[in-house]
Parts: sequence; C-alpha cells; structure tokens
Amino acid sequence: MDLFDDIPLQLPDAELRYEPHFLSKDEASDWFARLVAETPWEQPEVYLHGRYYPVPRLVAWYGDPEASYRYSGLTHQPVPWTPLLAEIRARLVDATGQPLNGVLLNYYRDGQDSMGWHSDDEPELGRNPLVA
Repeated sequence: MDLFDDIPLQLPDAELRYEPHFLSKDEASDWFARLVAETPWEQPEVYLHGRYYPVPRLVAWYGDPEASYRYSGLTHQPVPWTPLLAEIRARLVDATGQPLNGVLLNYYRDGQDSMGWHSDDEPELGRNPLVA
C-alpha cells in the first residue's frame, strides 16, 4: 500500500494537487541528503498544560526578510534562502504560478517524530494559503 493510494484526498474548503513525478528519485534523494546535512535544525519547545515540551521533530524556517511565522505559540524569524532552497522555490513558483515567501522544513528523524493533523490557518498566511 502506498501513502498516496487514496488520492484524490477530499478536504473541505481545500484544493489538492498531487504531482508524483515533480522530481526524479535521484534528484529527490540528493535534495533530501543536502537539506538534512546543511540545515541548522532546531527543536523548539511548546508550552502545554503548564509544562514545556520539545516539538517531536526538528524544524527550520527560511524565507524573505519580512516572512516571520507564528504557530503553536512560537514565532520563527526567517533564515535567508540558501542556493538549494532558492532553486526549490523557483521550481515551485514555476509549477504553481504563485509567489512563495517562506518554507518551514520539518525533519522527521525516525518513527518517533511526528506532527498532528492541523490546519495552516495562521493569520499571516492569508485567507487561502498556498502550501507546497
């Protein structure tokens, strides 16, 4: 069974486009290895029920200078685009025809790292955010 066997996934008030051949396997493997090695990963803590907990994954926020991002009580200031991330952004902008001002990288190190089901509905993302 493949993770995407149920495509098209139906989400209310959302549009989903799945591009299984957007990258070759070799290019995807190269990008992944470079991102894992070159990213200054952080593991911030969130405050829940009177205690601080580390988020169950590593994260990094890159973007245009004005693209701060706030979620789960955390505010991320953008790190400047790297050449690789600028290349990835250009490819995505070309494919979507929409501007992109930031990227949240999440690194799931093993089967213990995760992110719960959520909505990308933070006010700074705008009314109909594009998530690529």
